[in-house]
Amino acid sequence: MIYKVYYQENKTFSPKRENTHSLYLEAENEREARHLIETHTDYNLEFIQALDDKHLAYEKENAPFSLTEFN
Repeated sequence: MIYKVYYQENKTFSPKRENTHSLYLEAENEREARHLIETHTDYNLEFIQALDDKHLAYEKENAPFSLTEFN
């Protein structure tokens, strides 16, 4: 499943909507998605959203879409 992850790049500052970024990743479930982000980045996670087929199609058409891969 594809997940859209909303995050702040810096954990030391209070989260602000204006500083929220997002990335897309493929994972088996939300728990695995959270684990990937927490082990491979220093991001402050805000929200992880599972994308259904219609939402994924919308994101591909209307946002700079690329899957993030961690090695």
